[in-house]
Amino acid sequence: MTTTGLDGFALLDETWRTVTPEAARRMLIAAVQAFADKGYHATTTRDIASRAGMSPAAVYIHYRSKEELLFNISLVGHETSLALLSSIEGQDAVERLKNAVAAFAGWHAEFHTTARVVQYELGALSPEHHEQVAGLRRQIEQRMRSYIADGVREGVFDVPDLKGATLAVLSLCIDVARWYQPEGKRTPDEIGAMYADLVLRMVRPAS
Repeated sequence: MTTTGLDGFALLDETWRTVTPEAARRMLIAAVQAFADKGYHATTTRDIASRAGMSPAAVYIHYRSKEELLFNISLVGHETSLALLSSIEGQDAVERLKNAVAAFAGWHAEFHTTARVVQYELGALSPEHHEQVAGLRRQIEQRMRSYIADGVREGVFDVPDLKGATLAVLSLCIDVARWYQPEGKRTPDEIGAMYADLVLRMVRPAS
């Protein structure tokens, strides 16, 4: 199987390790690579099958359509992001927000190929599938907002517009997937730490 030069195959395979049988997993990985390289609309099922080392007809054995492949990618990606943000720990509001931003931004760097597809191809989903994914996105927003709100209640954050601040923080983290390159100077962990520091500077009261 070819790779995009974005995520290595090993990282993509780890993302979809729960998908069975193997042929279905290979098809999802190939779809992630193809959508990230060419965009959803420019990708054909033949492109996906070729990357998976399978015949075009094999796609329809496991997935009813190209859109269903995208939906599966979007669903798992958003479920993973939600689980990540839901597992954040910390002794106080500052530490929890710091850890949340570091984890979320770092994930969008480490798994940038998957994240690009998850975050930037939503418009290609069917209305039904889009609504299901939108529900997960609302939960992700609520989780990040709760970390900021905790700091407001504790008096350590000064955030007049809680919803606006939450969207700004999420947007910063998500955009990492658009520009990140593995050969760059910073690792995903370093990017996560840098973004966490920036966000804390944003929300803390001016001295």
